[in-house]
Amino acid sequence: LSPSLLMSLSWCVCLSSHVSLSLPHYSSDIISTVEFNHTGELLATGDKGGRVVIFQREPEGKTEPFSQGEYNVYSTFQSHEPEFDYLKSLEIEEKINKIRWLPQQNAAHFLLSTNDKTIKLWKVSERDKRPEGYNLKDEEGRIKDISTVTSLQVPVLMPMDLMVEVSPRRVFANAHTYHVNSISVNSDCETYLSADDLRINLWHLGITDRSFNIVDIKPANMEDLTEVITAAEFHPFHCNLFVYSSSKGTLRLCDMREQALCDKHSKLFEEPEDPSARSFFSEIISSVSDVKFSHSGRYLLTRDYLTAKVWDLNMENKPLETYQVHDYLRSKLCSLYENDCIFDKFECAWNGSDSVIMTGAYNNFFRMFDRNTKRDVTLEASRESSKPRAVLKPRRVCAAGSKRRKDDISVDSLDFSKKILHTAWHPAENIIAIAATNNLYIFQDKLNSEMH
Repeated sequence: LSPSLLMSLSWCVCLSSHVSLSLPHYSSDIISTVEFNHTGELLATGDKGGRVVIFQREPEGKTEPFSQGEYNVYSTFQSHEPEFDYLKSLEIEEKINKIRWLPQQNAAHFLLSTNDKTIKLWKVSERDKRPEGYNLKDEEGRIKDISTVTSLQVPVLMPMDLMVEVSPRRVFANAHTYHVNSISVNSDCETYLSADDLRINLWHLGITDRSFNIVDIKPANMEDLTEVITAAEFHPFHCNLFVYSSSKGTLRLCDMREQALCDKHSKLFEEPEDPSARSFFSEIISSVSDVKFSHSGRYLLTRDYLTAKVWDLNMENKPLETYQVHDYLRSKLCSLYENDCIFDKFECAWNGSDSVIMTGAYNNFFRMFDRNTKRDVTLEASRESSKPRAVLKPRRVCAAGSKRRKDDISVDSLDFSKKILHTAWHPAENIIAIAATNNLYIFQDKLNSEMH
């Protein structure tokens, strides 16, 4: 494999209150989403406890000018709290389903975070100066007796320790009957979409009390329901285009210029099913769990249970490329169905040049596929097998019944409780973030060079 595909472990951050993975961790510590901002200088994670942790990349070290700066905790805040819907007698979890950064317009940063029902807009800003020399207040902030004020002075700004302030700016609520699975910021920087199982809504960032429904696939009779929306995303630079995926394995590209309600798609991307390969699990494993536009806007990357696929927007009848993520699990589908693992929703990611794709697997493995060389690699995000600054060793899983090499791992010994569902790739450099249960791993390319 090319050295650029072998990533070196840069550092690991444990988001749990526990130090070791061998200790039990609270379910609220499990990371549920990971997202770089548009420059890659900030990295946000959300967890099942409703918390958002933002990491900032430190400047490059003076002693090691060619080394990448590490990511350290920048700010932590509680984004969502558990709620209760009294009308429906339903508990609403505080778990953060998605985080999306807004393109930076000024010194402050803005991000959207959502749980199952409520989307919030947060402002993240810095303060390193404080005003001093008030005329009507003393040093402790108490109001002075006006009769004692004999002269006026001009307040001045004095340096202070850097303080990161996070404040809620908007709360977008009461628009979704079902669980929100996606949010995506439009390239016009004024609107964004939110999607649940049956509807997609269009919001204006400045208006919280109403949204516009742009997709509604809810049937008149719920007994006729055959598919649900699994993910949705805006095109990176065409503000009128968006795509959404379904549990039937289809992708629908919609154009908001055609009509107000985009129930009728512009393009339908669907791969014909091979009748000879059909089984009881076919429909379940064909459900698309994630869809991402390439940075160029030309391609779509999707992930279903066993494969990752690249689609060309100009070719609807079949994917341009299909990558087997863990084909050795085909013989295990029955047991994976019984333990509900078959319903796991894996995410996928592009590198900055759209030449390499990444997605997660079981046993804390994640997979990378080079689209140009057609080579792939399996790597492991694990404290036990990795040391800081050490080159990660490629792993190989041996399918049941096949000949096993020295360092191969048998498919029967995989730990299905350790799964890499959430991944993110730095928008410009070879730095990736991997969420493994309650740990965040950040890896960087050993050669610090661009993938080709």
